[in-house]
Amino acid sequence: MPQVVLLNKPYDVLCQFTDAAGRRTLADFVPVPAVYPAGRLDRDSEGLVVLTDDGRLQHRLSHPRYGKRKGYWVQVEGTPGEEALARLRAGVRIGGALTQPAAVRPIDPPALWPRDPPIRVRKSVPDAWLELFIGEGMNRQVRRMTAAVGLPTLRLVRFSVGPYSLDDLASGAWRYSAAV
Repeated sequence: MPQVVLLNKPYDVLCQFTDAAGRRTLADFVPVPAVYPAGRLDRDSEGLVVLTDDGRLQHRLSHPRYGKRKGYWVQVEGTPGEEALARLRAGVRIGGALTQPAAVRPIDPPALWPRDPPIRVRKSVPDAWLELFIGEGMNRQVRRMTAAVGLPTLRLVRFSVGPYSLDDLASGAWRYSAAV
C-alpha cells in the first residue's frame, strides 16, 4: 500500500528535502522517510503538497496528460475585469507557449492562516481573490498567467491536487491520506 502524506507547506519553504544554503525544506515539517513531492510548489507559495513513496502515483498527479487539476486561491493586485478573466479562461501566452485554459472565478477572501511575513499592502491599490484551476504545471505558471493579464499575484495558496484537498490542515501541519 503506497504512503500518501498531505502537507500544508508554509511560505518560504523549499519543496525539497535538502538545501545546502540551510533554508527551510520539507524535512523541517514531514518526518516520514522515503516520500517525495508529486509536483512542486514555489518557495513563495503556500498550501497543499502531496508526498508519496509511489512513483506511479507521483507521475499520475503531476503529469498534465492525466488531467489532475490543481486548485489555487490567488490574491491579486488590482480588480479582475471580465476581459482578464476571459483571457485566463482561454489560455495565456507565457514564455512562448500557450497555457491550457484555466477555470477561474472571483471569490470572497478565503479564511486562511496569517502569512509570515504578511503580504505588502498598498492602500491606493485594490486587491481581489480568485479561485483558479489548472491542469498543467509550468514553472510559476499561476503567477505568470495573472501577471500576463495585468493582475500581479500577491499571495498564492494551493488548496487541491487532483482528488486531494487541504481541508482544515493548518499551515506547517501534515497528515496521512489514503491513496486515491
